[in-house]
Amino acid sequence: MEIQGLQRLTLLDYPGKLACAVFTRGCNLRCPFCHNASLVLPHQFQTPEISLEDFFQFLSKRQGILDGICISGGEALLQPGIEDFIRRIRDMGFLVKLDTNGAFPERLRKLSEEGCLDYVAMDIKNSLEKYGQTVGISNFSTSAIEESVDFLLSGTQPFEFRTTVISEFHNAETFFQIGEWIRGDEHYYLQQFVDSGNLVGKFHLHPVDARGMSLFKEIVSAYVPNVELRGIQDITSKEGDALCTKSSNATENLSISISKKFAEQY
Repeated sequence: MEIQGLQRLTLLDYPGKLACAVFTRGCNLRCPFCHNASLVLPHQFQTPEISLEDFFQFLSKRQGILDGICISGGEALLQPGIEDFIRRIRDMGFLVKLDTNGAFPERLRKLSEEGCLDYVAMDIKNSLEKYGQTVGISNFSTSAIEESVDFLLSGTQPFEFRTTVISEFHNAETFFQIGEWIRGDEHYYLQQFVDSGNLVGKFHLHPVDARGMSLFKEIVSAYVPNVELRGIQDITSKEGDALCTKSSNATENLSISISKKFAEQY
């Protein structure tokens, strides 16, 4: 296990639980909007690792205080020692939430079927046809992603899906396609993109404004009723007039696209 980050307390990462979040090193994807470049591209940064001894010493002092541990990345399922790591955490009495991009369905299924996972959050990066572009890998095969989605939708593991929404990658049509793909009664969260200044890509990406996010939610709710928005902020006050104009134009185009789509369907 290569641990490269620890958030000692979080009220957000594990829904309804008091938790800490541990971040593992490395990822198989190169999503340009990822805000954890130091985890995805560790060779470009000099971030010190946290030893397992130090991590478990920290946990021993949080027994009876924290409910659970959120294991994130990077991509945690890349870690060769993830199974033993999780079992040791559970043996200490903590719940375990796993964040994953879904690229390792066999490991996900194995951990779930062995009772190692209490909750899973899986990223849905985009519609299947736009997946490669969104994860930064040309000719990307979505077969593993689809297998993970099918497994979680089978209903044996508590989970949520989530999508970080970026103006350059997402539009109304992609959310019609995503909705059709992940149709069900699971929890699905649309998260507004925030530029952390530590992105994997070198592009200047933009969030979708609150009105656009609400319209995307309306689209998806026809397929996934339990859809919610996360992290909605007043982006115009931060990005200025140029972004305000861009976002307003995108929202106007989005409204037109939605109207046309509903007209075609109904």
